[in-house]
Amino acid sequence: MALKTAARISTISYDIRGPLAALADELEAEGRDIIRLHLGDPAEHGVAAPAAVLDAVRRNLDASCGYAHSQGIPQARDAVTAYYRDRGIDDIDPDDVTLGNGVSELVQVALHALLDPGDQVLLPAPGYPLWAAAVTLAGGTPVHYRCDENADWIPDLADLSARTGPRTVALVVNSPHNPTGAVWPAPVLHAMVEHARAHGLTLLSDEIYAHILYDAPHTVLAGLAPDLACLTFGGLSKTHRVPGFRVGWMLLTGPRRHTAEYARALHLIASLRLCPNVPAQHAIVPALRDIEQTARELTGPGGVLRERHRSAWRALRGLPDVGCVRPRGAFYLFPRLPPGRRDGPFARELLRTQGVLVAPGSGLHHPKGDHIRLTSLAEPARFAEAVTRIGLHLASPNGPPTTRSSHR
Repeated sequence: MALKTAARISTISYDIRGPLAALADELEAEGRDIIRLHLGDPAEHGVAAPAAVLDAVRRNLDASCGYAHSQGIPQARDAVTAYYRDRGIDDIDPDDVTLGNGVSELVQVALHALLDPGDQVLLPAPGYPLWAAAVTLAGGTPVHYRCDENADWIPDLADLSARTGPRTVALVVNSPHNPTGAVWPAPVLHAMVEHARAHGLTLLSDEIYAHILYDAPHTVLAGLAPDLACLTFGGLSKTHRVPGFRVGWMLLTGPRRHTAEYARALHLIASLRLCPNVPAQHAIVPALRDIEQTARELTGPGGVLRERHRSAWRALRGLPDVGCVRPRGAFYLFPRLPPGRRDGPFARELLRTQGVLVAPGSGLHHPKGDHIRLTSLAEPARFAEAVTRIGLHLASPNGPPTTRSSHR
């Protein structure tokens, strides 16, 4: 008798680690040279973690063998609290912080505490696919609002309004934005907060790329909405280059008379996993103590992420008939393919024929099916080689002629 599978599984996907990644593994095992541009993993591309972060874990390893508090070790929660107080979020204490095995786990914890069957959550499109999958697994319904490529991937507020209904309970905000690298300006964030206020929505702010910025400031969303329930997500995977450690945090803000019952539910669900990874939590204190310096070293003049971002952008601009809005944060490029090219078949054949692994935009909930996501983390020579291979694939007979370029 076949083992039963839950029906809801058929409605979710995570193509970033799906069939294309499996095919890349197979081709690599056969001896093919595969350039992997599908994941935002700094460590994979040789961007080393800060020594102080690694040393903190090593020093505390012997003392980290037992269970810890279900919300995380006190000194790490203290550090997260201080970090947000320094950014103008005043009425918080360490009990408002929950640590987790990466932001991905905490998103699922938060949604399971929030959603009843049929509740709707507004998500950006394109967007990181975990959010839609996690909403579905928690019994909710993802509803995507449009981010407008012609407006540098800023949310279309009219579309957001049109997609808000009586079952809408939450609004996800993600700036800097994955996959486009857009940094949503403060007036847009104010408008989104006002929309949440008008409709009684909980705010869910994914700020994992808050310190990966090139020419735009970051706004902590909770600071714009002290009167609203807001969950802010952050972690060490990106700025501190330790995605394998699975270190994330979640801050609950808003009037406690409105959030107390939800906080109890959140703590209950967090306790079901006993505690997050104890050794890795010790990385949080030194990471947040030095975060401004770390960010400057990465994205300031001469910083490795800034230079790789600039180099990748320049290389991509050499592809005819490929358009791309210049990212202002994170470490992705989200180019539009030439007319007539579909992202799924394009990515599959690009991998088979040229050995370049990218993420199709349709797997990131972009409805048009004509974009791909590439990480700019690769070493410049490696990224340039990938672009050369993409150019060869674009020039192959199964595609339309390439005669123009469109970049902003």
